[in-house]
Amino acid sequence: MKFVDEFRSGELAQKLAHELSTLVEPGRPIRIMEVCGGHTHAIFRHGIEDLVPPEIDFLHGPGCPVCVIPMGRVDDAIALAERPEVIFTTFGDMLRVPGGRGSLLEAKARGADVRMVYSPLDALELARRNPEREVVFFAIGFETTAPATAVTLLRAREEGVRNFSAFCNHVTIGPPLEAILASPGIKIDAFIAPGHVSTVIGTRAYDFIARDHGKPVVVTAFEPIDVLHATVMIVRQLREGRCEVENQYTRVVDPAGNPRAIAAIDETMELRDDFEWRGLGTIPASALRLRLAFAAWDAEELYALPGARVEDPKACQCGEVLTGQIKPWECGVFGTACTPERPLGTCMVSSEGACAAFYAYGRLRQPREEPVAT
Repeated sequence: MKFVDEFRSGELAQKLAHELSTLVEPGRPIRIMEVCGGHTHAIFRHGIEDLVPPEIDFLHGPGCPVCVIPMGRVDDAIALAERPEVIFTTFGDMLRVPGGRGSLLEAKARGADVRMVYSPLDALELARRNPEREVVFFAIGFETTAPATAVTLLRAREEGVRNFSAFCNHVTIGPPLEAILASPGIKIDAFIAPGHVSTVIGTRAYDFIARDHGKPVVVTAFEPIDVLHATVMIVRQLREGRCEVENQYTRVVDPAGNPRAIAAIDETMELRDDFEWRGLGTIPASALRLRLAFAAWDAEELYALPGARVEDPKACQCGEVLTGQIKPWECGVFGTACTPERPLGTCMVSSEGACAAFYAYGRLRQPREEPVAT
């Protein structure tokens, strides 16, 4: 298949759904965690949850980069933005993420110079145009966006742009999955691994899930046929008693990943000892920081930050949503006190958030019918 309409074919979707109905064991649930928020939105935008057999239960994982940023790091970003010499730049999703002191959008309303950019290179260009100001880029995301930050840092060093810095909050996908698998009481049978991250890190990064935990993994893209095909591949593995990492997204993802992107990350960044994840707590070696060689472009080295740990609102259950323990509609404030207009948690803010997906596509209080064992 070459064209997008082929990946949205109703006829092919029905064939895959029928194949699934022949593969599942009636009454035996299969819990599949789709790690990436892009998959969550695809599932509900295209009605995939209603197309597959009721035995298949999609759980929503920690693959939304905005959702996992803790409140304390948002407060650090606000502290940077409120410095009079700073132009603070960020992706649009981060503007409304709540911290302990409000959001970056509220800081902007109070007078902070906060600007939305589409790329860290846009922030570097702002630094070139405003040599009298300090431009800070809020670097967030998994390995998907880390190469862009890395290339921007390399260019800043090459050009000698010293009024640009990055507030590095890049995270890695493996450790949070390891933490979830090690958590007692969480039942997951298989994983749909994120396609965009895998274009950078490849498929071998997920080998530990199959090898150490006995769970099948399929890497896939974000069109409905991709997700359905990946689901068929997972159920086939389970039915045949196999446990492997398979690549459905062969048109883009190489098992070894992108060596040039990985090299750029390795040159500019290194693993942190630990990092706090919203709702998941502190996970060792799960995030990146800038290497000492880039201290001159590291906002954490250049500025004094509060660095306080801020607890999530008690009513918000983003952590349980991000680990697949509950569905968004099971959170007591979902759709009432927490809405896209006035979010309490990050899962309702981000365009990839599970709560935003459930809200946007009408899954307000609609649990699926549980399969009945025969």
